[in-house]
Amino acid sequence: MESTHKFNMESTHKFNMESTHKFNKDIRMLSEKPNGITANRPALEMTITWADGHTSIYPFSLLRAACPCAQCRGGHENMKAEPDAEVFHFEYTDTPQTRISTVKATGLYALTIVWEDGHDYGIFNWHFLRALCPCPECRRGKK
Repeated sequence: MESTHKFNMESTHKFNMESTHKFNKDIRMLSEKPNGITANRPALEMTITWADGHTSIYPFSLLRAACPCAQCRGGHENMKAEPDAEVFHFEYTDTPQTRISTVKATGLYALTIVWEDGHDYGIFNWHFLRALCPCPECRRGKK
C-alpha cells in the first residue's frame, strides 16, 4: 500500500472567473483554493499548497484535534467557521485516532478525512483548513 497520497485539486477545482462575484470574500476564497494536497502517512502530516503560493503543513494530530464535526465540537451549537485556538495546544500520540486512513474530496469546497479508528464525520472546508494553518506567519496575532 502506498504511504503517500497526492490529490490533484487543479483538475477538479477550476473557477469560472467570469461568473465570480466581485467582493472581498471572493478574493479570499480564491486564495483559499488548494493547488495540491499530499497526505504523508510516514511523516504523519498533510501538506496543502494554496493558490496564493502559501504552503501549510498540518500534523495529523492537529487535524484530528480540530475536527469540525458536531460530535467532536460538542454539539451543533459549538460548530464554528474557524478552529478553536486551543487545538494548537493539544498533544496526541500516534494512535488509530490520529492516523489518516483516506482523504476524500467533498464537492468543490472541502475534504472529508477518514481516520483509522473509523471516524469520518468532519468536513474540512478550504476556509477552515486555511485558518488552521499552524505556521508562524498564519498564527501571528492569534491566540
